[in-house]
Amino acid sequence: MFARSVLPLLYASVTADLMGKRHNMRSSTGLVEIIGLTEKFTFNPKEGIDNPVMVITDDADSVSTPSPRLCVLKREEGESYGFHLRVERGRQGHIIRNVVSGGVAGRSGLQDGDRLLEVNNCYVDDVPHPEVARKIKISGHQLCLLVLDGEEYEQAVSRGQDLRGRARAHKGEGCKPPRLCHITRDPVSGLGINFTPVEGEKGRFSVSLVTGGAAEKAGVQKGDRLVWMNGATVSDLTHSALSRMMKKCGKHITLLVIDSESEKNYMRERMPILPTIAVPHNLPYRARKLHLVCGPEGYGFLLRLEKAPSGRISHVLREMDRGSPAERAGMRDGELLLEVNGESVESLKHEEIVDRVRLSGQQVSLTIISPQGLEFYTQLGLSPLLFCEDDADEREKESSTPASEAEHTPQKETDGSGKPRLCSIRKGPLGFGFNLGCVPQSPETFISQVAFGGSGQSAGLLVGDVVIEVNGQNVEEKCLEDVIMLVKEGGQFISLLVMDKTGYDKSRQTDTPTRDINDSEQEEDNYEISCL
Repeated sequence: MFARSVLPLLYASVTADLMGKRHNMRSSTGLVEIIGLTEKFTFNPKEGIDNPVMVITDDADSVSTPSPRLCVLKREEGESYGFHLRVERGRQGHIIRNVVSGGVAGRSGLQDGDRLLEVNNCYVDDVPHPEVARKIKISGHQLCLLVLDGEEYEQAVSRGQDLRGRARAHKGEGCKPPRLCHITRDPVSGLGINFTPVEGEKGRFSVSLVTGGAAEKAGVQKGDRLVWMNGATVSDLTHSALSRMMKKCGKHITLLVIDSESEKNYMRERMPILPTIAVPHNLPYRARKLHLVCGPEGYGFLLRLEKAPSGRISHVLREMDRGSPAERAGMRDGELLLEVNGESVESLKHEEIVDRVRLSGQQVSLTIISPQGLEFYTQLGLSPLLFCEDDADEREKESSTPASEAEHTPQKETDGSGKPRLCSIRKGPLGFGFNLGCVPQSPETFISQVAFGGSGQSAGLLVGDVVIEVNGQNVEEKCLEDVIMLVKEGGQFISLLVMDKTGYDKSRQTDTPTRDINDSEQEEDNYEISCL
């Protein structure tokens, strides 16, 4: 309560502490209205304040809400984004460092110490560092990063605030991702799509469809707004120029479209609508991830460095042995290798790729695509890794899940029981048949890979399971190296108490301890360690 006071008649100054914020109010008339509590009253400086209704107290429960920032980075050919992404000892999150002054990142508003929450609309705070770095690398010349100030991030984590929810709220309710739709001309009805200019807005076009036509079957919806056609944005085009492009497209056309309401949200938040954040529909080619387990004769394929008629040099997969792991995984002669265990081979020499496959041990993950598929994405100006079958299918599934249900959807490959499971594993020809991993900002060790047909899979281990105990010893607060040692000490037989990620997180909501990162301060750290 303010004490009674006498102030000068011609000039009054009042400082009130309202909800933890200080407001200075001045008046040349001597009368100041203070609004914001349950009552409104007039302050007369001749009399001071003695209002029993107004009791000003500090709100100890009020907590500031984290405010993420969207940074849009655009770079030219051969130009770097001008920042480093790191994980650091004793700090949580993916940390922005070494922002070049005047560079692409600096001009976008990115600051040293920021924590990365989203890459191109994809939440990454709980994603392993190498995978986050990969998402950035395949983004092309434009990149959208949602970040949080480092101090705000650490406060939010210490208070157990929902960072995923804050990221979702930043986009707004009902904001859907754009769709990348590939349309094949119908012999009778053609492409089944027309574009109408939005009145009074240059470079914006609304979509009208032939019911049941090719465009509708490809995922385009009535009233959609056209953003991009065959790799070219339409914002600078006239309607006549757009019509000419349509006539030249031949039998196929690829469009980026978005519903009108979501377009308004993107424009309000100044978020660019990019193919890198789109859900794919009806694309004729997709990169595929193959998971191979080594057989007695190896993986059963040849890797050759070949030069295509166009002059492009590629790493080509050849001569799959009958019944080999490569053939069983679906590898086809002539397909091109894009990644080994998530690492791009674009800048690697042939012998370096061979070494990586051999050093992978008894299993390897290969990302591949057909030559026609690579040409398709090259013409669109997109990375073929953007819509890899595993990643794109999951993105499409997420886009069709209502926000209210997203938090309660069981993770893929879990049994959804939410209860701990005891898995007894005997070492086989593939060892224990699983990999362990840890995410920098999470306190737990988890199952990062399970070998197909291995002992781990037979025992019921699932990718993403959180390890609670090893041979009866609790490991929830132990670092990854200690967990590995316990596994190795188990000899030929181990028992793991595990729990699916969703159920584990729910059980820990009331008290979630944090753990320092002790492994490395490098920019491209990999936290997965094999147990074979």
